[in-house]
Amino acid sequence: MPERVLLPQTITHRPRGGGPRRMLVVWPPQVLSYFNAGHHLALYQVTGYLRAVLPDTEVTVLDASVERTTWKDIGNDLFQNQYDVIAVMNEFDGVDGLGRMLRYIRALSPGSRVVTFGRLSGVNAEYFRRLDLDAVVENGDFEAGVVAAVEAFQGRTDSAPGVHLRGPDGSWTAPDGPGGVLPPEVWHLPAPDEIPYARYDELYRNDANKFCGIPQRRELVVPAARGCPVGCSYCEVHPIFGKRERRLTVDRTLEYIRASFSAAPFEYVAFYAPTFTLDRQWIGELCRRLVELGSPYPWKCATTLHHLDEKMVLAMGEAGCVRISIGLETLDPLGHDALPRAKRKSERDLEDLASWCTAAGVELNCFVIAGLPGTTMAGTRRTIAKVKELGGRSRPTVYAPWEAMRAGMDEHAMSAFNRQLFVPGTHDLGPDELREAYDVVFGRQTDETVVYENVPRRAPDPGTPPAASADGLPRTA
Repeated sequence: MPERVLLPQTITHRPRGGGPRRMLVVWPPQVLSYFNAGHHLALYQVTGYLRAVLPDTEVTVLDASVERTTWKDIGNDLFQNQYDVIAVMNEFDGVDGLGRMLRYIRALSPGSRVVTFGRLSGVNAEYFRRLDLDAVVENGDFEAGVVAAVEAFQGRTDSAPGVHLRGPDGSWTAPDGPGGVLPPEVWHLPAPDEIPYARYDELYRNDANKFCGIPQRRELVVPAARGCPVGCSYCEVHPIFGKRERRLTVDRTLEYIRASFSAAPFEYVAFYAPTFTLDRQWIGELCRRLVELGSPYPWKCATTLHHLDEKMVLAMGEAGCVRISIGLETLDPLGHDALPRAKRKSERDLEDLASWCTAAGVELNCFVIAGLPGTTMAGTRRTIAKVKELGGRSRPTVYAPWEAMRAGMDEHAMSAFNRQLFVPGTHDLGPDELREAYDVVFGRQTDETVVYENVPRRAPDPGTPPAASADGLPRTA
């Protein structure tokens, strides 16, 4: 799809009265294709923001995909609470449960107004206009989009920035401009007891799945930044959040880590940011402050090879970094046309980074894309072999050509864009190459991590199941 450059309006945090009486923010029940705790964090950030700007509204949050919630639990909750507004999060693999969620809502809580927000509606909002929804957040910060939808539901506006609205006659109104973005100082940083971290431990336990977390250790996710100027065609960040990066201050970042580690048995920090080392001055200050504290918090991050150098990597290692993940994508020059210039890297570039990581005591984790336009499976295998030769760990996924998405696709067709299965008709791999590609993603993994050995244990054994809630119902304020 053509690239869209957003020039969003920054909006300020301001309490509002007279909102809905009761709201639900929910990720529907489903079997997840992939798990990254940072992707799920939006549920709790949206919830916290809604509680701040709608102080008279009771806001409930539930990640039903993680909490092992049954459809009977969902039905009970909808029927008994009759929410005024339900905000449903969508994802690349989240369409599987969305249709059923909407059927339950319309049958059991017919007075609810329903808005969806998430990464998938950010790249194909038109698909969601076919569903029984009242609003679809396309771009801008999720919190701003959901609040704009609520204001429309309350009759305060007929249109909303970044949000598609359905009128009483069933017709849709397109957004009246790019969605709003929030200054970092008003981002909600969830308290540890808001998030089911014990469930996350279970999802990260099998490292052969190549999920983003470190097995056998408890992760604190810190949402450090939004927006990215790199502009990869296969990434949703810049179409949704814009190309201008926004960041928490180092002070607020460190205070959140300190308070969270004091409140719960976290063992390492996962910085959630599209390109963590984009702001060199910020990284330098963070590392200096962590070293002054004695580097007490092991941490990991994701960035690009282009935004790293030897001095920076050594400073990061000294400050407690145990893993750097990079979007390597491919070392095959045939695939460089599909990459932004900053990501067109050679084997020598990777060798240099690997040597810096080794010297700093940092694990190198490389994201690799199978089926990237122009590449061959032989080139993909060479990329993975090179990463392993250098002592790194690779995480392969399948290329998803978003430009092939159509509004008229059904749920089955849309769910194929989850970066695990090749979308039918969008690749030119023969049967043997296709099987080889799936072997790369789903075959036996021989480079499982041992980086947890560099992270001291504080949490209970992740193999111990968490205590179940007394009633199986969602979390409330």
